[in-house]
Amino acid sequence: MKKILVVEDNENNLYMMKFLLEKNGYKVIEARDGVEGVKVAAIEKPDLIIMDIQLPLLDGYKATKQIKANEEISKIPIIAVTSYAMVGDKEKALKAGCNGYIEKPINPETFLPVIKQYL
Repeated sequence: MKKILVVEDNENNLYMMKFLLEKNGYKVIEARDGVEGVKVAAIEKPDLIIMDIQLPLLDGYKATKQIKANEEISKIPIIAVTSYAMVGDKEKALKAGCNGYIEKPINPETFLPVIKQYL
């Protein structure tokens, strides 16, 4: 069973992603802020990380950079999830080390196909 870490501070978004992933046979681990996300990633070594960009304590860009700087977990694919849909946001997430990008609100029809691309 593939293990996915979801780093998200919004209860509704977390619930929706967790529901979609678990319904499709994935084990979901949660973190509510960037600091916890980096810590949990290092301990659990998930197969994929879904990273919100607007997070308390440490934003998704900085958390991604810290994960990518850790040799033990640097190869884990990270998908940025953000409601920032401005020009340049996708590029900024990819530059920080994210492998993919999903816009909020989460679209259940396109969410899982994107996730599957990275597993």
